[in-house]
Amino acid sequence: MSPSTNSDGEAPPRRQRWLSLLAKAPATRLEALWSGLGPVPAYSMLRRPEIGLVMVQGRISGSGAPFCAGEMTVTRAAVRLTGGQIGIGYVGGRRPRQAEIVAAIDALGHLPEWHDTIETRIVAPLADEAEARRRLVAARAAATKVDFFTVAREAGS
Repeated sequence: MSPSTNSDGEAPPRRQRWLSLLAKAPATRLEALWSGLGPVPAYSMLRRPEIGLVMVQGRISGSGAPFCAGEMTVTRAAVRLTGGQIGIGYVGGRRPRQAEIVAAIDALGHLPEWHDTIETRIVAPLADEAEARRRLVAARAAATKVDFFTVAREAGS
């Protein structure tokens, strides 16, 4: 399943996809892309970045009964553009600046004139890099795969 589809095979709403990619992006890379945008509308902090905990839930075999896997540190922030658009940002870990940037990008996403800029200059590069990281992890895992049929056949001869 690609990051641009959900379990139903439908594309997730743009905002959901953007917030997911922004929250998982490396903080330094997101900062660099944000700095590369140039002038952006001014914003004020509605909620200064706060660090707290959330309960992480898992599912048995990925789709079975839910269980509490433990707690995770998160940072959240909320901003308001001078035009009144509100953005939120949640990121894993203790990263106040990243949460603020995610919130600012989310607020800009409410402005139609910013959709293409955000998509092409921030979201698309982050999505490509996330896919490359996923492929690298998959390749490393595939390199450790053992074909037990071959092992059993060779041991029996």
